[in-house]
Amino acid sequence: MMEHPPAHPLRSAIGLVLAAATLLAACDGSATTASPRATQGHFDQTLHDRLPPEVRARGFLRVGTDASYAPMESFAPDGRTIIGIEPDLALEIGRILGVRLQFVNKTFDTLREDVADGVLDLAMSAMTDTPERAKAVDFVDYFSAGTSILVQRGNPSGVTGMSDLCGKVAAVESGTTQMDLLARTQKNCGDQPIIVKSYPTNSDALVQLRTGRAAAALSDFPTAAFFANDPHTRSHYQLASTTQFEPGLYGIAVAKTQPSLREAVQGACEELLRSGIYNDVMARWDVSEGGVDRISINSDRWTSIAGRASLNEHR
Repeated sequence: MMEHPPAHPLRSAIGLVLAAATLLAACDGSATTASPRATQGHFDQTLHDRLPPEVRARGFLRVGTDASYAPMESFAPDGRTIIGIEPDLALEIGRILGVRLQFVNKTFDTLREDVADGVLDLAMSAMTDTPERAKAVDFVDYFSAGTSILVQRGNPSGVTGMSDLCGKVAAVESGTTQMDLLARTQKNCGDQPIIVKSYPTNSDALVQLRTGRAAAALSDFPTAAFFANDPHTRSHYQLASTTQFEPGLYGIAVAKTQPSLREAVQGACEELLRSGIYNDVMARWDVSEGGVDRISINSDRWTSIAGRASLNEHR
C-alpha cells in the first residue's frame, strides 16, 4: 500500500483549513491551495496576454505533478486535494496570470514527455533542472535543493554517506536525479555494487525502507527532512546525515514550442519574488533556505542559489 504523506508537521492545522477551502473552491477536481496572507498576487494584463490563446480561452493551465513528495506536493487528508509549496506558488502565479493552475497527479517519469507533447502545459514536481532534461523542455528555475539519504530510525545499517550504500539496497523514485547520483557512486563500489531498486513514486520507495527491504531511500532534502521530522513518520525514519549531495535548482517545465508561456511564467515568478509573496510561501513551509534570489532559465543555475553555504555536495 502506498504511503500518502500527511500535512506539514508545523502546519497541520493550516493544512486542514486549506484542504477544506480548496474542496469548496475546486469542484471540478482541480487541486490548488490558499492560505491567509497579507499580500496576494495582482493580475498583470501584459503577462496574461503572453499566454497561448487556447489557455486564455479555457481559463486554466494543466499542471502535472507527482503528489508523493511532501512538502513540495502531497495529498491532503481528504486523499484528493493536492497541497504543498508548489501548489501554493502555483495559486499565486495564477492570480498574476489571470488563469487557474489546475494540478493533475501523474507519474514523475512521464511528466517531461507529457509537457513536450502538449498533454500538459506545465510540470511542477520538485523537478531538478539538468542540462539533459533541458534538451526536451525549458525550465523556469525557482527553488534549490540537494539529495539527502533517509534511513530507518536508529540507522541499523550504519549508513551516513553515499559510500556506505555499497553492497546495500537503496530505494529511489524512478526518473529522478537520485538514480543518476547512485549510478555515479557505483563506480567507487568495486565488487560490492549498490543494489538500486526504483519505484513509480517516492511513497513506494519509503515503504521499502520502512519495512526493512532497503537500507536507505534517497530523495531531495525538503522531502527527506519532512518524513524524518513529521510526527506521523519520524518513528520510522531519520536523516543519515545533514549533508545534501549535488544541489541543483527545481524548474517549472514548459514545452520548448511555447516560449511566450515560459516568459509569462517567468514574469509571474519574478513578480512573486519582488512582492515578497515568494518569501512568504517559503517561510510558511519552513524551507526558506531553499529560496533563490532570482528566477533563472534552464542551465543558468548556480549564481541564483541563495543561502546555500551549508551544502556540501542533488528529484
